[in-house]
Amino acid sequence: MSVRERRRCIAEQINVLREVEFGRLAEHFDVSEMTIRRDIDALEEEGVLRRIVGGAIAANGTAQEPSFRYRASIAAQEKEHIARGVVDLLSPGETVILDSGSTVLSVAREIGQRKLPLTIVTPSVLVAIELSENEGIAVHLTGGMLRPGELSLIGAETTQNLSRFNCDTTVIGVAGVDSIGGISDYHHEEAYVKRAAMNVSKRTIVAADRSKLGKSALVKIASLSEISALVTDASRHELTVREAELAGVSMFTVAPSEGVGT
Repeated sequence: MSVRERRRCIAEQINVLREVEFGRLAEHFDVSEMTIRRDIDALEEEGVLRRIVGGAIAANGTAQEPSFRYRASIAAQEKEHIARGVVDLLSPGETVILDSGSTVLSVAREIGQRKLPLTIVTPSVLVAIELSENEGIAVHLTGGMLRPGELSLIGAETTQNLSRFNCDTTVIGVAGVDSIGGISDYHHEEAYVKRAAMNVSKRTIVAADRSKLGKSALVKIASLSEISALVTDASRHELTVREAELAGVSMFTVAPSEGVGT
């Protein structure tokens, strides 16, 4: 990875996490902490972040949606564990809406690997391609406007087409999970599609890694009490996990060496 590309990734990470540590960045990019410190100094000069003891914080309060490529590259192993936890909750023969996004794409891969016979409805071109050659899995791709970069379908046509289905489960990824902000996303049109999927499903499973907990993105999709289950790699002692349980959400926590725990 070039210096320019690494610094761009660090800038995107600070937008998501709001705070980063030198040690973790060095480990993630497989470079020395001195190299990371130079990167942070350069980004501080550009006004992207503000250096603090041991790391850096966002320079302002405005978070922007990181690219799909970046989101797919971070916490990849954690997303695999979350995906296994989600698929453990699905049953053969269900009709399932799979949302767009990097975490749900991992869920699609897990479904394909298990060859779980399902009917899949999705606004994600990537999910549709992932499952397209699996016998026993029927894939319905919603129409709509193609969102560049994400390769997801959005707009009125997408939400109208979703309204014609009767589904058992919808699986969605989100940008934030919070007791006040509920589940949220950066993008208005993506949020509308997620809401439409929830409206035609008997239950909603949210797949979110621990970096999403306690955070609110721009657009609220639904209140915590409106979702059925949350699958995450966060500790059961995490404040947002406890708040979700109080809201009536079924919690499923996953760890690298463990199965799903309730």
